[in-house]
Amino acid sequence: MTLDQLGQHEIAQVLGFAPGNEVLVAQLREIGFAETDEVELMHTGPFGAGPFCYRLNRTLIALRQAEAAHILVERSEAQK
Repeated sequence: MTLDQLGQHEIAQVLGFAPGNEVLVAQLREIGFAETDEVELMHTGPFGAGPFCYRLNRTLIALRQAEAAHILVERSEAQK
């Protein structure tokens, strides 16, 4: 699944990045996203739409839906 499909307060582990936009992947890596990191959806914009606020390594990061859709994640075992 991708990060934009995560429900509010769900925790997931970053598996990697979708191919196709290497510039965006480089930008996501620069702000801290990396494989095996734990990420949690904290807040959404109005009506459940973006921007989305994620907790990543004790830092809050806001992403657009299109950006979050490039991050591949897996829900943590406790939430499956």
